[in-house]
Amino acid sequence: MSLQDDLTAVRRNLNELVRSVERLEQDVARQSPAAAPRAAAPGGMVPVPDTPYDQSKWTDTDDEGLGVRDRRAP
Repeated sequence: MSLQDDLTAVRRNLNELVRSVERLEQDVARQSPAAAPRAAAPGGMVPVPDTPYDQSKWTDTDDEGLGVRDRRAP
């Protein structure tokens, strides 16, 4: 392939990319931000705070897969 062929291919790919981005922008614009928000699906994302948990929540809990605290794992 010559340099001219390479440049033609790059222009064609760039034009295709521009058209794809324009279609995507149109699709996003069609989705009205004023539309009612969808209810979160079960198993959807849940925000988790960065603050530490209250340690009192973890008293008398078992370590998953390790059994009861202060005892040997099976």
